[in-house]
Amino acid sequence: MATVNGKDLNMEQPAVPPSSLIRRVSSRSIRNSISEDKENGENVNTVKGSFVSKYKKTPEALKNFHMNDVENELEVPGTPMTPRTSTTPGHENCTFHHDLELDHRPPTREALLPDMANSYRLLLTGLGEDPERQGLLKTPERAAKAMLFFTKGYDQSLEEVLNNAIFDEDTDEMVVVKDIEMFSMCEHHLVPFYGKVSIGYLPQGKILGLSKLARIVEIFSRRLQVQERLTKQIAIAVTQAVRPAGVAVVIEGVHMCMVMRGVQKINSKTVTSTMLGVFRDDPKTREEFLNLVHSK
Repeated sequence: MATVNGKDLNMEQPAVPPSSLIRRVSSRSIRNSISEDKENGENVNTVKGSFVSKYKKTPEALKNFHMNDVENELEVPGTPMTPRTSTTPGHENCTFHHDLELDHRPPTREALLPDMANSYRLLLTGLGEDPERQGLLKTPERAAKAMLFFTKGYDQSLEEVLNNAIFDEDTDEMVVVKDIEMFSMCEHHLVPFYGKVSIGYLPQGKILGLSKLARIVEIFSRRLQVQERLTKQIAIAVTQAVRPAGVAVVIEGVHMCMVMRGVQKINSKTVTSTMLGVFRDDPKTREEFLNLVHSK
C-alpha cells in the first residue's frame, strides 16, 4: 500500500459538494444560521472561519456569492464552445487552426463551402435523388451556405458582440427585455427550434446596451443547441458582461423534432428558465420578473 509522509494514498477522499449545491445556499438560510448562533450564545462577529461570520461581516461578498460561482461554467464538459478558436500563442485571431502549425493561413468560412456542398450532394444521393437534375443542381451549395448562417454563432465571441457597450449608471432597478425572437438548431436531429427569450437583470452600477441582450441571444442560439443549455449560457454571459446582482432568463420554444417527427405534437411548447443571484434567492424578486414577462 503506497504511502507518502505517512499518509495512505489509497484512502478514499472526502466528497466535494457540487457547485450547484453550493449555489442553493440562500440569504434566508444564512439569516437562520445567524439566529441559531445567537440562541446558542455565540457572537457571530467573532466566530472565526465560520460561513455565517464571513457573510455577516462582508455583505458585499454575499451579493457576489452566486456570480463568482458561475464564472467558468461555460467551460464545463459537454458545453460547446467556439470550435474555431485557440488559446495557443499565435492563434488568437484564427478562425480555424492546427496547434502545431503556428505560421499557417487559416481558411475562411467560404473555403469550407466546397466540402460541405459535397457532403450535401452525397446526402441527396443517399435519399435516392439525382443531384444533377435542374431543381437540385445548386441545392448543395445553397444548403451549405444556409448551414453556415444557422451556426454563425460559432465564430462570434461575447467581447466582439458587446463592443464596449457597457455603461456606468447609478441604478439598481430591474431591467427586463422580453420576447426576443430566437432561432436555433437542435443538436440531436439537426432540425430547427424557435421561440422567444426574456432576460432580466439587477444592475450594480453598470448597464448593458439593450440591443446587446438580443445579440447575446444570437451568439448562443446560432449554434447546435439544446434549449436547457442555451438558457443557462445566456444567463452566464449577461453575468460576465455587467456583474449584476442577479440574472433571470426564460425561454419558450417550439421544437420541430417534436412537431415534424416522433410524437408529432404540434401545439407543444418547452419552457426553460435559469435564475442566478437575487432571482434565485429572493422569491419576491423572482415573482416580479415573472409577472413582467407574462404580462401583455
